[in-house]
Amino acid sequence: MILRHVTIDCSNAYDLATFWSTVTGWPVSDEDAPGDSEVLVEAPSPVPGLLFIQVSEGKTVKNRIHFDWMPTERTRDEEVERVIGLGARLYEDHRTADGLGWVTLLDPEGNEFCVERSTGERGL
Repeated sequence: MILRHVTIDCSNAYDLATFWSTVTGWPVSDEDAPGDSEVLVEAPSPVPGLLFIQVSEGKTVKNRIHFDWMPTERTRDEEVERVIGLGARLYEDHRTADGLGWVTLLDPEGNEFCVERSTGERGL
């Protein structure tokens, strides 16, 4: 089996897909446009794409699954600031004085995701 997409329910598929496209640098599918109820952010192979599906129900509880992102071109702290500048909000800060830890953010629709230390910060 191959994981093709990770699907996220949302209230505005195109807007949320555009946010995640900007965060990841992955393009929104050429087949999708504002107002579409299903919008795909195309990830580089073999990574699964992000499929945003518009639903009428709002988010009411903590996510049962979320993304843990590790920056490749910036430090964790630089990436947190960049993503907040794109519209994310700080939810929980788990950074420690010794430089370890992660940050939990919320996307524009309140979905939780984490930003961890980069490979350079981990000494890998």
